[in-house]
Amino acid sequence: MKESYFISQFDNVYIGDDGALIDEKVYSKDAFFQDVHFKTEWMSHYQIAKKAMMINISDAIAMNAKPNYALLSVAMPSDITKKQMRELATGFKDVASIYDIQIIGGDTISNTKLDITITIISHTKKPLLRSGMRDKHLVAYTGELGRSKKDLKRLFNLGRLHKNSKFLNIELRDKFIGKSQRYLSAGMDISDGLFSDLAKLSKLNRLGYKFYKKLSKHIACSGEEYEMLVAFDKRDKKSLIRRAKQTRTPLNIFAQASRVKYRTKCKEHHF
Repeated sequence: MKESYFISQFDNVYIGDDGALIDEKVYSKDAFFQDVHFKTEWMSHYQIAKKAMMINISDAIAMNAKPNYALLSVAMPSDITKKQMRELATGFKDVASIYDIQIIGGDTISNTKLDITITIISHTKKPLLRSGMRDKHLVAYTGELGRSKKDLKRLFNLGRLHKNSKFLNIELRDKFIGKSQRYLSAGMDISDGLFSDLAKLSKLNRLGYKFYKKLSKHIACSGEEYEMLVAFDKRDKKSLIRRAKQTRTPLNIFAQASRVKYRTKCKEHHF
């Protein structure tokens, strides 16, 4: 896992969660690059900007943080049109408006393709970290997994997506996390696939899992879902299910943390 190896070269207390928690501030950054994360034939420039913002806001939500500010770095090809630039700007601004985020600066450079990097600065008084999972804690994910991978396969087969496709429109679980944080011992967003992200929790907490049922690779290896992966004490199960219903959040309890070894069989999404 080259990604994990590279990250290990920067060993410090701030690395390991969806963002870096310093005092009550969370700093997070994700890249959204053409021909790596998307193709311009698949999405309009407005859709590209919207998704780039949403995947970055997801890191703040995953830590129970309120996003406040955004810094945009946009590398644009020389043949980009003014109309496409306006679409990008509108996409960034529309999502920022929904979450009451101020875009305070960044950088623009010339490039051979469209590459976007966004830094989100957030605030939290009750952060949700990855490191609190304990033996016998229940493990769950929100929403439905597998649709993003299915849609991506359709795009590679030259198909078209519905405007409400999950690959195009991410649904973040900020209301559920906000109401449930007191009952959650650990959490993160599902960006690399359920099994791959379970491996991160496993390594950090030195625990494996006992699964209640077999999960198909279609569900377990689908990346870029941006649903939430959470752990919690079984004594809080009823309270958490109640919060999930209040916020209309599907909650799938599928495993229990255990002192066993865990390895993922999903293909690595990076490198």
